[in-house]
Amino acid sequence: MIRFGLVCAALAAFSASPVAAVECRDDLALFRFPGGQAQFTIELADDPQERQQGLMHRASLPASAGMLFIYERPQTASFWMRNTLIPLDMIFIDPTGTVTKVHANAVPLDETPIPGGDGVLMVLEINGGLARRIGIVPGAELAHPRLAQGTAVFPCQ
Repeated sequence: MIRFGLVCAALAAFSASPVAAVECRDDLALFRFPGGQAQFTIELADDPQERQQGLMHRASLPASAGMLFIYERPQTASFWMRNTLIPLDMIFIDPTGTVTKVHANAVPLDETPIPGGDGVLMVLEINGGLARRIGIVPGAELAHPRLAQGTAVFPCQ
């Protein structure tokens, strides 16, 4: 019960902190959405080997952490949970930084493909159920330096 309370307190702290005050950098994913904003400390998976490994074999993920998968160009994306031990939310993002789809609570070890749709440039994986709890839905906007800043809906400052 204490652990659940600490997680809730941590979520409230990072979802309520002002995104504009945070430096835009590779190891942060900054989101704004109706009614809130959030930031995640992230690892990048931006080459084929890193994308293939993803979050496999990990027993846990801190509440405000995630992994951002980045492709060289927009494409049709599909994920699975092979060798992934924790439930994850998958947030699919287009080249403008707009969230196009959120797949909630992907089942650990399930090899069923999870389609993200066409035109996906990035996918953020975070703890399962977290996107819904803090309000990240399709239409939310990501600020990240790896987006083309001239066309980003939430450019880095």
